[in-house]
Amino acid sequence: MRPEGGTRKLASDWPFAESNMTTTLQAPVDIPPPAAPSATTEAPGVRRLTPETTTIFEGTLSVLHCSVKGQGLFRGVFAIRMFPVRHPSRFISLHYTDVSDKDLEIGVIEDLSVFPQDQQALVIRDLTAHYYEKVIRRVFDVRYEFGLLFFDVETQSGREHFVMPWRGDRAEEYGETGRVLLDALDNRYIIPDVEELPPADRQRFTSFIYW
Repeated sequence: MRPEGGTRKLASDWPFAESNMTTTLQAPVDIPPPAAPSATTEAPGVRRLTPETTTIFEGTLSVLHCSVKGQGLFRGVFAIRMFPVRHPSRFISLHYTDVSDKDLEIGVIEDLSVFPQDQQALVIRDLTAHYYEKVIRRVFDVRYEFGLLFFDVETQSGREHFVMPWRGDRAEEYGETGRVLLDALDNRYIIPDVEELPPADRQRFTSFIYW
């Protein structure tokens, strides 16, 4: 490294050059490698919700409630998928709205399947109410503008239009040859098998979703 504001000096230019001092060699010290991070280590500020600490139940008017040991009871709970394409049944964040109308996170369910069946059903019902999932049967048109893809498709509900950001994380694998698309509102559109689309539809789709 060049010293600030000056020219580079050789070792022999310094008053304590090697010729003027005696070097004492020391045996190397064994430094243990850092411990591998635990798979169960929590990220700072994130509370993991497990069946041992958390109970999810239905209150009056079918409102979802959540009780967490050491934290109390949370009313009016709603669920949010953190990774709706890659892990739709894992990493589910539970939220509630406080008295000042702020949306606050209670914690994260890493794996919903470890919870009792009745509690799983309540969370899935809440997710279904907030998330929109359709199966695409036809692709009539795909148009690109300003970093967005505009789809004209047919689903089990009929002809529909939706907009999707043109990014890799918005179109991922679904099984062997399928794709799942996540639109701008986090709704899921599934193509179970791209190869089963009519040839013209498949061409329109793979012209943009080619990965």
